[in-house]
Order: sequence, then C-alpha cells, then structure tokens
Amino acid sequence: MKALLNPEHSLSIHIINQRNITRPKLHASLRFVPDPWIRRQCCLTARATLDSAIIDQLGIPESDIKNPAVSSSYRSSKLPKPNETVLEAQARVCTGPTQTRPLNEDQAFKVLDTIFRSARGELKDEWEVSKAQLGAFFAAMTIRANAFPEATQWSEGEKRAMNNFWPLLVRVLPPDVIFIADPESSIMGAGSSVASQYVGNCTSEMRLVGALREILAGGHLGYEEVQGVLRDVLPLKVEDDACSGVSESLLSAFLIGQRMNRETDSELKAYCLAFDDELGPPPVADVRSLTHYGEPYDGNTRFFRSTLFVAAVRSCYGESSLLHGVEWMPPKGGVTEEQMLKFMGANTSLTPLQAKGLLEDDEVGFAYISQHEACPSLYSLIGLREHIKKRPPLATTEKVQQFVRARGKEAIVAGFYHEAYEEPLLMLMKRRGVNSGLVVKGEEGALSMTTRLRSANSSKGLPVNYSSGFRSLSMASAFEVDGMSCESFNIEVNAKDYGFEPTDTPRTDRSVSKNIELGLAALRGEKGPAYDRIVLNAGMVDHLLGCDGAEDISLALDRAREAIDSGRALKKLLNYIKISHKVR
Repeated sequence: MKALLNPEHSLSIHIINQRNITRPKLHASLRFVPDPWIRRQCCLTARATLDSAIIDQLGIPESDIKNPAVSSSYRSSKLPKPNETVLEAQARVCTGPTQTRPLNEDQAFKVLDTIFRSARGELKDEWEVSKAQLGAFFAAMTIRANAFPEATQWSEGEKRAMNNFWPLLVRVLPPDVIFIADPESSIMGAGSSVASQYVGNCTSEMRLVGALREILAGGHLGYEEVQGVLRDVLPLKVEDDACSGVSESLLSAFLIGQRMNRETDSELKAYCLAFDDELGPPPVADVRSLTHYGEPYDGNTRFFRSTLFVAAVRSCYGESSLLHGVEWMPPKGGVTEEQMLKFMGANTSLTPLQAKGLLEDDEVGFAYISQHEACPSLYSLIGLREHIKKRPPLATTEKVQQFVRARGKEAIVAGFYHEAYEEPLLMLMKRRGVNSGLVVKGEEGALSMTTRLRSANSSKGLPVNYSSGFRSLSMASAFEVDGMSCESFNIEVNAKDYGFEPTDTPRTDRSVSKNIELGLAALRGEKGPAYDRIVLNAGMVDHLLGCDGAEDISLALDRAREAIDSGRALKKLLNYIKISHKVR
C-alpha cells in the first residue's frame, strides 16, 4: 500500500516459474501496486502477458486474466462475435433520419450476399450473421423505406441489390426476419406475404410483434406498452450461446427501431423506470447529500476518465457520490470505472445495500454499483447490444438511475453528446425526483469537463464543457415543486476563467492502467492536466448543483484542492478498496 502513497516507488514483478513452463514474462513498471491483502482479492492484470508463476501463486484461472493496456480485452470471451461485414453496414444505416448513410451498390451487394450465405449455413462462428444483426439491419432498412426523408431512404444501389437478392433471401430467412424486412408485405413485392400474417411464437412475442408493426412504420408506443414489452422479454436467457424464449431478431429490431424513430419522452421514461423494482425498493442511505453519476456505460477510448477520482475528492467534505456502470459495454468498449476498481483490487460485486454501507462510512463516503448486481435484466442485453452496433434507448436511460436513495438531498449528473438528448435527460432527472440535475457535454460524450481551450475548428453544435441543469431552492424535489421554486441554468465552462492553465486532456487510448496511473498521481498531489481536471470537475459540479459551501466557485475549487493536497482523497480511495471487501 505504501507504493500507492509514495510517488518514488515503482514495482517490477519477476518471479521464477517453478514449473519450468516457458511463457512471456511480465515487465510492469506501474506507479502503484495493491498491498498483499488486496492482491489476494483482485484479478491481477498486466500490461502484456503474465508470468505463469504469478498466475499459479495467486490461483487465478487464465481465462480471468485481463490486459489493462487494452480496455477491449475485458470483453467476455463467452459472447459470440458479430459478422464484421454486416456490422459495418449497420453502423451506416441503423441510425437517425439525418445521420444515416445509405449503402452504395457494391456495399449493398456484399452485405446481402453475406446474409444469404450465412442463412444457407455456409458461414460459421464469427463469420455467421447473428439473429440480432438480421433484426437490426432489416429493421433499419424497413424504417428507412417507410418513414425517413428522401435523402436517407434506400439508395439506387440498395434497391438494385435488394431486387436481386430478396427472391433468394425469402427462401432461407426465418419468418421473424421476413416479417421485420416487410411487415405489411408492401416493400419487397411478391414472395413475402408470410410477413403480414406473422404473429410470433409465444405470448411475449405476440406483444412484441404488435409493437413492431407500429415501430417499423415509423410510429411510437405508449409508456405502458414499452414497459410491457421490456418486462415480458427480459432478462434474456442465454443457453449454449443462444437466447431461449423471445426472438433475438425481434428484440433487436424493437430496440434499434425505437432509437431510429427518436424516442418520445414517454418512451424514454418507460425504459428508465421499467426495472426500478427488480430487486425491491432501493435502500436509503443516511447521508446529507448524494450525487448519482451517470457516465456512458461504454467507457472512454481516448481521454482520461476522472469521475472515480472526483468521487474520492468530494467524499472528503461530505458530498457522497454513487457511481454505476459495467465492466465492458459496446459499442465503444472503453475504459470504465469497474475495470479500474477491479484492477486496483476493489470488490465490484456490491449489492445496493452494501453500497449504502460504504456511502454511510465516514472512512469512505462513495460507492460503485455494477449493473450486473443492481439490474440483471438490463445487464442480460450486453451481448445483444454488441450485435445491434448502434446505441439503443437504454444507453440514455441507464445513466439516470438511483440504485440507492438518500435521506438528504439528491442530485444526478450525466454526460451527453447529441444535443437532442439534453432536455430528455433533464426530464428524466426531474422524473426521478432529485433536488438538482446536471448534464455535461464532456469529451467523448462523458460527463467530465476539460481544461483545454475550445478549438477554432470545433464541430458545430454545443461545445465541449457546455452544461445545463436545474436546482431546487428548497429540500423539495424538482418533481414536487412548481417552476418558481426550481432554478434552471446553462453555461459553457471555460476553465481559464477560473485560473486553470489551458492544457490538453491526457490521452489514455483504452489503457486502464494508464488511466489509473494518471488518477493516482493526481491524488498524490502531482500537479498537471489530470490534477486540474479532477479539481475542476469536483468544484464545478458542487457549485452548479448548489451544494453546501460551494456557492462561491473559487472556494469550491480550493476545497477540492485541499482534499487532494492533504492526502485525504487518496486515503478515501484506498479505504474503499479494502473496505469494499468487508461490507456485509
């Protein structure tokens, strides 16, 4: 543990292999290493490959070993891989009315030929086009034909390719996919009359098929209709790499179709609240203030992810934080809080009740909950989501969760990228009944503000560091009070205005260990871009949410600096790693 506290320490692990099995050695020069107690708890990770003696000594199954140099290595090997040719096409067509990029003739012929050969059984393993991919691709094609503007409807090349392949495809595709491709037998012409008569194979599918007829025509569903479908089909039951029960094709068409049609507020609320009671009522922590952090679950692939370290800082002055997420999530498969905590030896399988204990513990004051533990139904969709390619509605709503409640004030902070989701996110926060809410357009769509200057060549739309939100002027939640009692705001945060030197955000490029090194160096008091980013995000969030003692932004930032420079923030993080294994 002392190596964590002392920047002079580094560790080079080298243990002789007692079994004389020749394997690559680990040469790790990390600026920290957990103490022996923690090392027994965690799955040891390495920059490259591990010495087998270390593996044997710690008793770690080789299948559990992760490479912290690449966040994508945390993807479960049990998940079947999608067909890359069709996945690339999905990236172009499974998106919104203005973002869709139609396929040219060569691309369309290649995709449909791949689907045809896969349906005939000629492609196996990762070359096979999955049922989920078929559902997502054909749902996109149908919605584009039925509801999209002319510019993003089918290209001439797509029409020619479909005219050539559909008579062949209709003979080999299963009925559910034929239904998705032409639900009213009006797009493809002859040969697909089976679609208009399709009702599904079970009660759950019947409701899903009825909903899809509306979605595939470009329409929307009511709140109860969405919730009914989700509760009928989830959690997915996976057996032998295949789902039992509901059709994966139908479910993937449902999820991507709702996103392509631009979800209504009632649809988003249905996704957000559908599984609130899956584990029963959330526990209530006896804390005066609790902030729920909604980072994108698919992580960061380029820039330093600071929220875990911000949580440790805020806990030093009584601002409790609850983080939530997953170990790995498509489409980005980037660095997540769960990967970092697991690397450092923390327990990442906490129940909401155990997280409540950590929030109430004066030695800790923050907690992380995995979706795997808190919402198994939504967690069961990870594999399907990879095969959908684009983000479904859940990518928005899973950021606005309250797995633990508080006796005191509550707030939610979430990151966003597309400005169309700024107001819906704030709407969901108000629906949650919190006292304050904040959305931040951070780098990569995350919620962290940066200290770099805005580029003169920056893209159109809202700039990075744009933030908006609301705060109640009393203890009543925003959902309970009228507009006069709830203050709304928006601001473009320029770090230079608050005394920060403009610096580029540190790059981590999918490296879990690099992200941890930067964060721990900052918590040890090492000044630089990572330190500034943590201070900025702790102080500015406190100020914008209206936290006690943060009315003056300069004082809020000084308070965050003192929490780091005193060593208290680092101690809180180290306490979390140990105590997370002791909670009952």
